[in-house]
Amino acid sequence: MNLNFDIASCVRAKSKFSSCTKCVDICPTQTMVLSNNIPAFTPTQCIECGGCVGVCPTEAFSMKNFSPTEFFFKTIEEQKHELSCQKDLNFCLSILNIEYLLSLALSSSKNIIIDAYACNCGGESKKLREQLISNIDEVNFILESISPDKQIEIKSLSTKKETTREKESKTTDRRSFLSLKGAIKSKQEFDKIVISDELKEFGIDISSISNIIEKRIPDKRKLLYIIVKEQRKPESYDILAQEDISFISQKYIDSSCTNCQMCYRVCPTGALSSDHKFSVINFDSMMCIKCNLCHDVCEIDSIHLQKGFEIKEFFEPKKRLLASFDIKRCNECGNYFTYRGGEIECPRCKMEEEEAIALHNFSKK
Repeated sequence: MNLNFDIASCVRAKSKFSSCTKCVDICPTQTMVLSNNIPAFTPTQCIECGGCVGVCPTEAFSMKNFSPTEFFFKTIEEQKHELSCQKDLNFCLSILNIEYLLSLALSSSKNIIIDAYACNCGGESKKLREQLISNIDEVNFILESISPDKQIEIKSLSTKKETTREKESKTTDRRSFLSLKGAIKSKQEFDKIVISDELKEFGIDISSISNIIEKRIPDKRKLLYIIVKEQRKPESYDILAQEDISFISQKYIDSSCTNCQMCYRVCPTGALSSDHKFSVINFDSMMCIKCNLCHDVCEIDSIHLQKGFEIKEFFEPKKRLLASFDIKRCNECGNYFTYRGGEIECPRCKMEEEEAIALHNFSKK
């Protein structure tokens, strides 16, 4: 089985309120499901297309013996300008998400040509093809503002088109249990196949908790940041509609924020952060992967996406102040809290005092 899943990186493991279902939605064989709020899949039904790897914002999914970053450097080194999943990858090209495609386009001396019609990954391969084309369209849209002389072209590079029957036959052969019959030479190998035919579920244990709370910037974002720094800055910076950008965002926080601290505590990359007194909420757009987790955990819906995304963030990223709070030390317990007027008493002490008064009044009855 080539597909790996790092539960500690998955946003659904970081919070039960996460609404992310990208891996489930893209799976062409519908073998990817949610079990106890965490992605799960049946190995024998997985066709190892790489679609889930491409759409995962945190890189929780990966393929053994394949690194998109290494593929990027190899492609640039060999000056490849034409890519097809049948010729250049053992996976669907949708495994290369927008950041990798954008990095390729910016680094290549010629326009990258991708055969988006050679996809033969079986199942509902239309999903993968549509995702790949959508990624290319978004990259080209961004390139118009960053480097207008470059783009990714979509062309058919195949010399022979396979019939629908041939495609279905290949998919069946790949997934068929009978095709493995000749490889079963011992009970041990048979047991491996039986195990791989069961739903592979993932649980959160003590050893993974420390990894879950760790902040990590995905390799795809690090690569893009390095590549963009090498580009010539545009004479003027465009502002793009936020709905046209799927992998990065700019945010603002309204006055309803209570400084509950949930948004920056669950942020997987550290794009949202605070200081040692928790008196501010800062935001670094270049670290945002638009996983939506901060929005999912905000009960009062205080955090919002800006209507426009400034291309300037790619070239001149900076940490922005989204909110600031008056922090005082509680007169009762001495802990810091967000002060909103009245007595200098933290919510916990105030609650304990109210409960004590209620119990006292009840005892009088």
